[in-house]
Amino acid sequence: MLYDAYEFQRSMLATASAMANFGAGMLSNPANPFAYFGGGQVIASALDVFAHAAASRGKPAFGFDHTTIDGRRVAVHEQIVLQKPFGQLKRFTRDGIEGRPRLLIVAPMSGHYATLLRGTVERMLPFADVYITDWRDAKLVPTSDGRFDLDDYVDYLVAFLEHIGPGAHMLAVCQPSVPAYAAACLMSAKAHPCRPRTLTMMGGPIDTREAPTAVNLLATQRPHAWFEQNVIATVPAMYPGAGRQVYPGFLQLTGFMSMNLGNHMMSHWEMFKHLVRGDGESADATKEFYDEYRAVCDMTAEFYLQTVDLVFQTHALPNGTMRHRSEPIDPGAITDIGILAIEGERDDISGLGQTKAALSLARNLPADKKRYHMAESVGHYGIFNGSKWRDRIAPVVEEWITAHD
Repeated sequence: MLYDAYEFQRSMLATASAMANFGAGMLSNPANPFAYFGGGQVIASALDVFAHAAASRGKPAFGFDHTTIDGRRVAVHEQIVLQKPFGQLKRFTRDGIEGRPRLLIVAPMSGHYATLLRGTVERMLPFADVYITDWRDAKLVPTSDGRFDLDDYVDYLVAFLEHIGPGAHMLAVCQPSVPAYAAACLMSAKAHPCRPRTLTMMGGPIDTREAPTAVNLLATQRPHAWFEQNVIATVPAMYPGAGRQVYPGFLQLTGFMSMNLGNHMMSHWEMFKHLVRGDGESADATKEFYDEYRAVCDMTAEFYLQTVDLVFQTHALPNGTMRHRSEPIDPGAITDIGILAIEGERDDISGLGQTKAALSLARNLPADKKRYHMAESVGHYGIFNGSKWRDRIAPVVEEWITAHD
């Protein structure tokens, strides 16, 4: 019933958004004489903000058509090189460019689409042959395609690395640091030829007992049964995945917004003021951010619940009790993968020390294959997006990959 109620509300808001958008356009039209009287611009701006906030959003596009390499404009093409039921491996090919490091960027399966890492991909395109995990919205996957849990996530990463071939590098952003680290452990234990040469983890919850944040505390203060009963819903009949149990994207978005509600309200207030002043460029920048931020997807219930249990409640990986289909996950098996752990000083989702823990867990890895970088004055999203990522963090990643390529 929860999902059905949301869909009813969404359809009502979509109608209201369309009407508000029409009203804003009419009041902003220079040919409309009423636009110049009675606060027309103020009303139009308010309607514009509401229309944008209430609009429905689908999966965004990466939208890359070129990059710049050595001062030269190079065409970029997206290719789906491997497709599986719950996700696909996407490659960004660059015309005429060969011999660059191959990099698998592992996007979070945490509510947002892989395009949340658009800035990450864009910055790495001149440097590397970039691949990314493009996860699918669980509500669109028919139940006939089976389940998808944390073990499956690890299997997908192994399959993606096998497709790319020996000598690739892997970069995991936030949540996938755990399955990426687990995949590296399993592949190292088997001396798999396609194990990554380097693994970079940025803002990942390897050991959430270190500097626990509000997100970590929420997961530990409630029993496992609470999450099953309160955040899991059934996909309605209108979607291909009808009947699948999921953690809905709209609940995740509610959680994201509520953690920093004051900041989000101020952002919309600033957008309103920009529109009133006629500063469309600044208003569009805010709109672009929220177009991505509000584009959310469902994740399977089994993946979400297993992650809550193993990562946030029992701390299975740092405790040495994590297993993959009955096989133990042993960080001691990693002996030749260069590990780079990156954390943001102001990260309010993965606290300082949580990602760094991966270095000490890899007890048999030589010191020269370990590196820690703490980005000063950087929050969670600034680790992988924005000017601080581009200018201060990405060069560290490039230097590490180059040293081990």
